[in-house]
Amino acid sequence: MTDRHGTLKDLIDQAQKFEPIRVAVVDAAQGLVIETLREAHALGIAEPRLIGVPEAIESACRDLNWPPHDGWIVPTSSDSAAAAKAVELVRDGAADAVMKGNIHTDILMRALLDKEYGLRLPGRRVSHVFVTDIPTYPKLLGITDAAVNIAPDLNAKAQILQNAAELFQLLGIETPKAAVLSAVETVNPAIPSTLDAACLTLMARRGQIGRVLVDGPLAFDNAISAAAAREKGIASDVAGAADIVLVPDLVSGNILAKNLEYLAGAVAAGIVTGLAVPVALSSRADPPPARLAALALASLMHHRSAKVATKIVAPEPSLHCAPQPEHACCPVA
Repeated sequence: MTDRHGTLKDLIDQAQKFEPIRVAVVDAAQGLVIETLREAHALGIAEPRLIGVPEAIESACRDLNWPPHDGWIVPTSSDSAAAAKAVELVRDGAADAVMKGNIHTDILMRALLDKEYGLRLPGRRVSHVFVTDIPTYPKLLGITDAAVNIAPDLNAKAQILQNAAELFQLLGIETPKAAVLSAVETVNPAIPSTLDAACLTLMARRGQIGRVLVDGPLAFDNAISAAAAREKGIASDVAGAADIVLVPDLVSGNILAKNLEYLAGAVAAGIVTGLAVPVALSSRADPPPARLAALALASLMHHRSAKVATKIVAPEPSLHCAPQPEHACCPVA
């Protein structure tokens, strides 16, 4: 077993040192969601705002013998209304974070990115990071973007990488190491992702991406295995020690994250960055440990981020799917 020095449990322990965050839980009437919130509340991480049909939420709470406090339940009659209410709570200063409950991601994202009333910030790309705790890897590994940006171009990848690097800096990694993934570790004009990787590496060295150490292209084995990198003669400060892997596209990232989760025993905490508040975005099938870790991430993001007064704007039209097309994820110039 590899000696490990970074786990999602560590993040939960860190989050417990802060005041609980007020979490707007969109469509909270699901046993897994209520179980997660019961534990998060007991640990002092979160104070829930349970949005949805009151009778259904109360029933889910009764099933787990966890009576909701007065004022916790925020009644709405539909999923779209619940998503809109979560946005309203944030904009009114009544919630510090949003958590996906038993709702389809497309409905939630449509509200978060609404043209007039969403949570977009000027000049910021919205992206997603899976922070994964893998039993055979010595530290947490960020996988980005596997849930929002479908087929990002070079400019988009630079912004996605910046978002992930800023997240890991909030988690205490002063200069994260990021591997830009492809199928091979050499630049091949026939494989566009290798060209993007080479450009991102140079951009980072010239200070265009921020405080992050970038190398690529690297195949996944070279990114996480120093032995594999040595065997292939790769001399790199990132190879074998990546904190973040930037995937070529959403499909490859989603496959990678779920492969690790279901076949390697990883716990993957999903978080959306680039919005006015952190959004814990979990699959409806995710177990409570993954959801609890996502709430811990949201807490750390809320408490450790520099509080800058920024007007919430959204120049893009409303969106109709969970993974977002390129024009939807970045503000229009």
